[in-house]
Amino acid sequence: MNHENLNIVCYLKTFCGWSEGVRAIMRKYDLEFEEKDIIKNPAFRWEMEQKSGQPLSPCVSVGGQMLADVSGEEVEQYLVENALVTPSEAAPDAPTDRSCADH
Repeated sequence: MNHENLNIVCYLKTFCGWSEGVRAIMRKYDLEFEEKDIIKNPAFRWEMEQKSGQPLSPCVSVGGQMLADVSGEEVEQYLVENALVTPSEAAPDAPTDRSCADH
């Protein structure tokens, strides 16, 4: 399956369980993606809010389709349901259902 043209952009927090879950799914399927850290770069947070229409992260854009406020599990489900990846029973290398620790 060709993952080259998916054009995945992930709006993530530097340290966050939900964000790490999204990264884990990208690693699990060996997907290339652009990570935009909304903590290190406030412009990315603004961009995410404009594109997703809401302020919660993670947000993942797959080929222009915005998945707002998603978990790694939800991203994986979207990719599988839309035949963008072949389903894999391999376990991700990080939890995909953990929240961010509020500091």
